[in-house]
Amino acid sequence: MRDYTKIEAWRLADGLTVAVDERTPSFPREELYGLTSQLRRAASSAPANIVECSARDSKRDDQHFLNIVRGSLAETQPFIHLARRLAHLSAEDTATLRAQGRQTFACLHGLIQAVEKEAGRFSKFTAAVTSRLVLSIMRISPSGPCRLKHISCVASRSTTACPSVSWSLGPLVP
Repeated sequence: MRDYTKIEAWRLADGLTVAVDERTPSFPREELYGLTSQLRRAASSAPANIVECSARDSKRDDQHFLNIVRGSLAETQPFIHLARRLAHLSAEDTATLRAQGRQTFACLHGLIQAVEKEAGRFSKFTAAVTSRLVLSIMRISPSGPCRLKHISCVASRSTTACPSVSWSLGPLVP
């Protein structure tokens, strides 16, 4: 598991959560299970999902959880707006929370782009390794191109390109 406390987006999301929690006790009691709860849950979901992302091993999982974080951060904004309209937040508190949300969102956007770029590199690496494997098998295989086409279909799992191919590598081994 990576150390999530070193992730700047987590620090900012954690700060936003604390800022929301510091301001919501002044909300009316009847909002405890409504607006207060919704705003707190949306804010606290962001750092929690960054932590879960840091515990995963695949770039695909990273992208999934970071997109959840993006949604959670976006969800805080209408609740902050509503709290201001209902006079539960001062103009100053509203501006502070919005600014923290924007800063967190901008940092998260950079993190998402970095993960997507890294995932692209990983995909290219996987494709290169697969290609080398196929070429190696083709060189040692007595049946040559026929076997290569079969392996390529297996690797891509494309039913349209090769509908009669079985998806097991078992029969390919001489």
